[in-house]
Parts: sequence; C-alpha cells; structure tokens
Amino acid sequence: MRRGAITALSLAMMLLASCVPKPSVAPPGQAQRPSATPTPSATIPYNAVAAGVRPAALPAIDESRAQQVIDAFRTSCPQLLKRTDATGMTQPADWSAACAFASDPANRGTISLSGFIQRFFEPVQVGSGEAFATGYFEPQIRGSRTPGPGYPAPVYAKPPDLLETNPLTGEKGRGRIDERGAYVLYYDRGAIYDGALANRGLEIGWAADPIELFFLQIQGSGRLLLPDGGVMRIGYAGQNGREYVAIGRTLRERGLLQPGQANMQGIIAWLRANPEEGRAIMRENKSYIFFRELTGPGPLGALGVPVSPRVTVAADPAFVPLGAMVLLAMDRPEASGPWVAQDTGGAIKGTNRFDTFWGAGEDAARIAGGMQAGGSAVVLVPRGTLARLGVR
Repeated sequence: MRRGAITALSLAMMLLASCVPKPSVAPPGQAQRPSATPTPSATIPYNAVAAGVRPAALPAIDESRAQQVIDAFRTSCPQLLKRTDATGMTQPADWSAACAFASDPANRGTISLSGFIQRFFEPVQVGSGEAFATGYFEPQIRGSRTPGPGYPAPVYAKPPDLLETNPLTGEKGRGRIDERGAYVLYYDRGAIYDGALANRGLEIGWAADPIELFFLQIQGSGRLLLPDGGVMRIGYAGQNGREYVAIGRTLRERGLLQPGQANMQGIIAWLRANPEEGRAIMRENKSYIFFRELTGPGPLGALGVPVSPRVTVAADPAFVPLGAMVLLAMDRPEASGPWVAQDTGGAIKGTNRFDTFWGAGEDAARIAGGMQAGGSAVVLVPRGTLARLGVR
C-alpha cells in the first residue's frame, strides 16, 4: 500500500521515528516503534544471504486461516515466477511446483496448510531470527468527490510536472522545471497547503478533516466515505520527494507531548486541541503524498495484488522474498501464525522487520495502532534452496 502504497509503506512509528525518510515507493503505513526494538549492528547486511541463512525448526502451524494464506500465496505466484529475488535465496523457477499446485482449482481445500508447507517448502532463519512486528490498516475518512462546505482539504492526483529524473543531467531525484528553466525541488507540504497546486484540475476528491487526510497520507491509501453513503478508495500515486519529518518526535522534543502520550491517538488529540500550532507542526513534514482512485479489489500491495487482512505482511524484500510465506511466533498472539509477504514499507527495513495488515475500520485501526510485537520469524523457501546455497 504505501507501498505499492503505500509507505509504505505503521503509522505511529512514522510519526515518532527520528530518522526515517519518506520512501520513494509507496509505504504500507508504519506503526509504533517499540521500546525493545533490536539495535542494528554497525554494518547492516544488504540482503538475506549476507545476513546469514540457516535451517530452522518448523513450528506448529495455525490452520485457522489456512485457505486464506494459500490463496494469498497463489495470487503472489505470477510475481514470484518472474521477479528477481533481492534476498539472494531463490530463483523464479524454484517456486514453480508450489505455484502450480496452489493454482490448480482441483487442489483447493484438499490439503492442510502444514501439509502444503511440508510438501513444497523448507523453513529458514534469516540472521538471528529475532523479529519485530507493527501493524497497518486502511484508514476511512469523511470525504467528497466535489468541493463544498465541510470539505476543505483537497486530495491531489500526481501532478504532471513532478519529474522523477532531472532532464538536464539525467540524475534521479524528484523535482520540477521552474519558470527560469532550472530543475528545482518540488513543492513541499507548506507550499501545497498555500495553494501551489490549486486550480490545476488535480483534485480527485476532498476531505472533511485536514488532520485525517494528513494521517491517511502517512498510510499511503485509504477510503473516502462519501456523503451519499458510497466509498471512494484512493491509493498511492507518488510523492513530492521532500524529507519526511516525524511530527510525533517533534512534539516530544519540544515538550508538547509526554512519552506516554506519544501515540497516534495522543498526537491527534494534541493537533485538535492546538489547531493553529498543529497546522504549523504538520507543515514541518515536507513530504506530501499524491493519490489515484482505485477500482476493483484492494488495496494493492507492493506486488500489485490485493492485500488481505490478517494475512498480508509487509517486509523488506532484501530479506524476505515478496510473495513468500512467513511464520511469526510473537508475544502478541494476534500477530503470530502464518503470513504472506505481499507489501513493503518505508520504515520496514532490515532482517525480520514486519508490518501486519489488519484491513479497514475501527477495530483494524485499534489493533494496528497498538501493535508492537517481538518474537521470532521463520521464512518458508522452496525445497532445495538451502542445498543450492550450500547451507547444512
């Protein structure tokens, strides 16, 4: 999602993080950073093979979501069979047997998840195997397709003058050509709030609450609940290339929020109680997300397939093959069990860092906003992977 949008890519984590830049791809939303986050080493491995891959014991398999997990794996197969695996562990052809079985309608419901895993996969531990998981969700906010009283905040499409590469030098980096013909940084949040994009026909919708839209931008996708009872789903279309500033950290550094208040709910409450100062704080996050209307099932993850509540997990594709199944054993029971890595996120980086997707609605927001889980992770790779890597 934020990834794919979305990220994108856990909301509270993005609000509190000290040095997480807004990603160039959509981030799934980022959740709170826990007090017990593993400390990264001075030298960070660039992929799973560099981090170390070793055999792992296969834990007990939760069968309660068996068919949903197999179905999510199946929808990931077209990408698994053609993508280069950045982890260094697998090759596209390695997945063909499992994908052929999962994609055959005659096999649906004929095998347990544990049977499917034991037949086609082998469990591996990447690095220490020590895992940390947060949560993300699909926000729902009040909105309209047209401007009018009560809907002051425009939802912008990606502007056509937002360039990904400097046409004068060929260097990558988002920007625009200004009136002098120079390549400059694109408008930041403050300039956009001041009307830099107004009256250009870029509005695809309007939000009732600028604060709610601000948080939806951090998530990278969401739903506008329309006045007629309809729903307009919007997803990540681009980002202005400017620095992401975590306003939760800003509020804490200035003594405006105490540590116990520095969660999503506390930040929103402070912004509402201090509207003028809150608007100024929001402008300090120079990053700005643009959207497109989504149709069909969704939202879409980084693999380009719909993400599924309580099944999809975002991971770093350098350490988990996107589309692979992951078994989490966490200190939060709801985060434990089988997941499918179908998304990525700007703050979801490194070995065994995961962001669990919980869907839309109040329950999803509550679970995702409070999700901080520690434990261990096992990645399931096709049989024969360890032998090819020379791991015993």
